[in-house]
Amino acid sequence: MNLLSQAGVEFLMRWGHFMAGITWIGLLYYFNFVQGAFFAEASAGTKNEATVKLVPRALWWFRYAALLTWLTGVVILLLYPANYGGGSHAIYTTEKGTTILVGSLLGTIMMLNVWGIIWRKQKVIIASTASVLAGGEANPAAASAGRRALLASRTNVVMSIPMLFSMAGASHFAWAPSKTGGSLGLFWLLILAIVAVLEYNAIAGDKGITTKFLDKHKDAITAGFVVTALIYAIAMFTTHSPV
Repeated sequence: MNLLSQAGVEFLMRWGHFMAGITWIGLLYYFNFVQGAFFAEASAGTKNEATVKLVPRALWWFRYAALLTWLTGVVILLLYPANYGGGSHAIYTTEKGTTILVGSLLGTIMMLNVWGIIWRKQKVIIASTASVLAGGEANPAAASAGRRALLASRTNVVMSIPMLFSMAGASHFAWAPSKTGGSLGLFWLLILAIVAVLEYNAIAGDKGITTKFLDKHKDAITAGFVVTALIYAIAMFTTHSPV
């Protein structure tokens, strides 16, 4: 098969989407499950060296992998909507289309969290640490920046689990309602309410509704599976809803 054909270009987009996505989510889990635990036990000197020499490299791959994952995903949705049963650009009317759009919504918010919160706050921490290593003073705002970056990152952990559930479901087990098989309006209203609550915590930080489930990575993982189950339950309810 010719890679320059329409099918070949679509394959290349999906290949790039998979590779970038694996890199992005892999680093997200590394930051939360591995690096965070290491930093909690490391000496101040070791942590400072890693913050200046290791973290910027990891964050470069992290944020650009997130961006590439999002861009290739947008291209796939816009150029190949027929894969999700909608024809033209009406994929929001089908089970496959609704399923993939839930994941797309979560992935978009996660990408915005990477660039809008995590990376911005991490730059403050890195600059402050570099100043300390050079014999200068730490930035007083670094501690709060670290907390905000942590909460946004943990929020992405929570969202990543239903996001991957949606991505896999679109190809192998479409579970969301369609225009002809349920109440799409009610489904999206409830989904957007859940996403809004999660994202409000990421944006508001400790001033949000609650950050208890974000303090420990194990709790964030649990919350991710709870949110996934809740989204699936909403899909089942609205699929059979006459409203």
